[in-house]
Amino acid sequence: MPTDARPRFLTLLRTTVQEGTLVKLTLGKYRGADATLKNLFVRSLTLKTGPHLAFVWRHATNDVTKNHPPAAALALLEPLIGSDFLDAHLFTAAESAQLECQPDGSARLRVKKSSAPAAAPTPHDRAKTHLIPADAPWLRALGVTNDRGQPREGMADKFRQIQKFAELLSHLLTEAGLDPSSPQATRPTPLRIVDMGSGKGYLTFAVAALLGDRATVHGIDARPELVDLCNRVARETGFTNLTFTANQIASVSFENRESKIENPPDVLIALHACDTATDDALAKGIAAQAALIVVSPCCQKELRAQLGAPPVLADALRHGIFQERQAEFVTDALRAQLLEWAGYRTKVFEFISTEHTAKNLMISAIKSRAPGDATTATRLREFAAFYGIRTQQLATHLGVPLQS
Repeated sequence: MPTDARPRFLTLLRTTVQEGTLVKLTLGKYRGADATLKNLFVRSLTLKTGPHLAFVWRHATNDVTKNHPPAAALALLEPLIGSDFLDAHLFTAAESAQLECQPDGSARLRVKKSSAPAAAPTPHDRAKTHLIPADAPWLRALGVTNDRGQPREGMADKFRQIQKFAELLSHLLTEAGLDPSSPQATRPTPLRIVDMGSGKGYLTFAVAALLGDRATVHGIDARPELVDLCNRVARETGFTNLTFTANQIASVSFENRESKIENPPDVLIALHACDTATDDALAKGIAAQAALIVVSPCCQKELRAQLGAPPVLADALRHGIFQERQAEFVTDALRAQLLEWAGYRTKVFEFISTEHTAKNLMISAIKSRAPGDATTATRLREFAAFYGIRTQQLATHLGVPLQS
């Protein structure tokens, strides 16, 4: 392989950063000392002090974001490329470059014309450029923003939630090999995305707007009046890739033509599906072998009556608030372990600050292997036994016994 591939890539990177044309940089195939680190994502933004590069360090269970001036950013990046990270993808408005390095020091560089959007550093402190434009007609139609593209009274938190979800989903699609703009995408476009429990459709519309004709998006909700509203707004605001159907999550069948979903989804989303409806959605995604599952649980009530307090915790758990929080923790921890058993690489993290919503936990799961790992099964049964759990909805769906 050409020995000058890495120096040529670094020259492209320096030029891109100096000219301010960086759209994004993705570093993968990590082989460094931190066992929890998976990827590094870099993009441009503008602070009061001038241009910076935002680093998002993607760990197994959390993300760490730090901003650096261009010179300092390059000084950090250059030693990582080809050593700690064997793969690097650079995207500009004009071209994309992919560097593939081998442990023996050899490397290959591929450069091609890019269809990426023009790079514009994100103004971070003041007039921020959002992934979802604030003046989008559907945001106005759903009552999130006014005619001037400003959040309506009481909707500022919802607007932030929409933007944060679009950003998170963009990263998760890349990590799952589903980013339609990436040369390493593992599934053809358009991606099939299903949102179970779509409600008024705020985040469903955000997904459809984020991906455009690169995805078909289908929202499912039990309330016909909300489905009618969302279908009308989708028609009136020009969405040809977005539809909604009235149905219960537990009743959805991807093989049933009447469901209007002709094929199993590549991505399944369920945000704030109440109590065991989250388990129903997870089971549907696992059965469909979705490449990416994203849920934000709420109202975790099922296990509360089963939970037994270890003697050392008995006094503390006399308080109802602690019982409630323990039920939330145990429920979602068990869900994460069941997803791991089902062959998914799972992360649990804070979706958005509790300042904006109390329902801020998110579980993401990326299909990575075949289900049925015996070690994971043993550990989740030990976990269930410790808390006295006999049955749980997702475990029942998957046919996983919680008692030995």
